[in-house]
Amino acid sequence: MIAYKLFRKMKDGSLAPLFINKKLRLEVDQWYEAEDHPTKGFKHRPGWHSCPEPVAPHLSKKGRVWCKVEIEELITIELRPPSQGGTWYLSDKLRIIEEMSDE
Repeated sequence: MIAYKLFRKMKDGSLAPLFINKKLRLEVDQWYEAEDHPTKGFKHRPGWHSCPEPVAPHLSKKGRVWCKVEIEELITIELRPPSQGGTWYLSDKLRIIEEMSDE
């Protein structure tokens, strides 16, 4: 399934998760299995978080970039308010297809 995920864009051009397991660096066209990293201050929701559209009004885009991703083995969370992007996906597997431009 195609989805969209916001990543941190590092100074060296690499991509990293926004909040959980922030030291991880991710590459395009490589499959990643979700890992469980309970983090103080964050609700425990194991899995890769992504959205059906590249929209997350509650998150800053400074130093971040949307990527088109492919996800597998997912559940859908439709209880989020539109101000938090509405529908979310939590998946066990993720592959970055491409980085999206701001245009």
